[in-house]
Amino acid sequence: MSSVSSARTERAESKLIETRSIDYIPESERHGNVFSQFTLWFGGNLQITAIVTGALTVVLGGDVVWSLIGLLVGQILGAGIMALHAVQGPRLGLPQMITCRTQFGVYGAVIPLVLVCVMYIGFSASGTVLAGQALAHLANISDRAGIIGFGLIIIVVATLGYRLIHGLGKVASVVGVLTFIYLFFRLLLENDIGALLSNNHFSLANFLLAMSLSSSWQIAFCPYVSDYSRYLPRNVSAGKTFFAVFAGTALGTQLSMTLGVIAAALAGKAFSGNEVGYIVGLGSSGTLALVLYFSICFGKITFTTLNAYGSFMSLTTIVCGFRQTATISKAGRITFIVCMVLISCAIAMLSAPSFLKSFTQFLLFLLAFFVPWSAMNLMDYYFITRGHIDIPALSDPDGRYKRWNLMGIATYVAGVLIQLPFISNGFYSGSLVYLFDGNDISWIIGWVFTALCWLLVNQRNKAARLQATVLPQG
Repeated sequence: MSSVSSARTERAESKLIETRSIDYIPESERHGNVFSQFTLWFGGNLQITAIVTGALTVVLGGDVVWSLIGLLVGQILGAGIMALHAVQGPRLGLPQMITCRTQFGVYGAVIPLVLVCVMYIGFSASGTVLAGQALAHLANISDRAGIIGFGLIIIVVATLGYRLIHGLGKVASVVGVLTFIYLFFRLLLENDIGALLSNNHFSLANFLLAMSLSSSWQIAFCPYVSDYSRYLPRNVSAGKTFFAVFAGTALGTQLSMTLGVIAAALAGKAFSGNEVGYIVGLGSSGTLALVLYFSICFGKITFTTLNAYGSFMSLTTIVCGFRQTATISKAGRITFIVCMVLISCAIAMLSAPSFLKSFTQFLLFLLAFFVPWSAMNLMDYYFITRGHIDIPALSDPDGRYKRWNLMGIATYVAGVLIQLPFISNGFYSGSLVYLFDGNDISWIIGWVFTALCWLLVNQRNKAARLQATVLPQG
């Protein structure tokens, strides 16, 4: 092969397969616009797992009207926090979780990173259960074969990386909108929606459950939202980035969860255990049902790929932190992605029968660990460092951010512990939940407490602040 054709092949591969991982994205490689942030998060949330999450509010005893209102309130709160994290991507040119080294230290960042990896695996597993059901119906194979087939698709897409993920987000938006328009039309045409809306009996416990489910859904995106905005030009408007992510994720999720609430209210006990089949059955049967199964599979590809790609980023951040580097080989990239997807598929096969209950508990349990991290990260970026970070020092355990930031770790642990008395879910029930009639408000207490503590700790820290971000040389 000639040197010219070889060079062309290398350029083609570089366009198809992402070469960057947790390293800084130089301005010369920045591309895209903020609308791609809207389509990614809008299309990614028009999918079956969000539908099922919305349905949980009714499955667990809530009414239709107040479940929808509670979901919307939680959506706004959670999406606002998430979009504030997204703004960091263009400014720093870094994936989300490597920035927590400024709060935890180069080695100390392993603490939240390990928990993030667990989250990715859990979300991937839950999504793979539903996508496997849809693929099994579509291809007339077993659910297990559907799960394995779906996992192989995710490995390919996550390996190819950033550009393909954003491209899928655009297509998923179109597919999702068409599918949802059709399903909502059939629901309105064939059912008495007025009777459902008359199901209106306020319960504080169920209202707070709905709010917690939707806010936890959004906050769970925070550890990887900047992974998908870091290629935007550095001078892109922070306000536009915020609004694109906020509008996309809040609107897409609320539409999905609204469909889930209505579907669960119509189905009653028939919903649990046959989530995908029931949703498709609301729409049609025969050929059109196959189209709906395809749209469900396609919608899950985007969302589950985000988890696989995010797990690769987090695992790479852990390994590279101890290796004192910011790059990883293509072979390492593929190995990390394959391992995380295989673990998710294995969990999906084992957990499918009890999916609804386990997923609810998993979502709510996540809040206790990611709320303190989110509070520290946002307070640090917006009020303490004011977005000025020494990027080379993020890979140097002997540099500005040290190996272990004991004050950061202690603040994080305190933020988790302060929530424990106020947690109420299937995993754990705190001793003070009776003060709020058994309702879980731990995430609100945890976020405010941790944010104020971290601000106070750093006000007493006399270390000189950076006046500008320090960029890598070369």
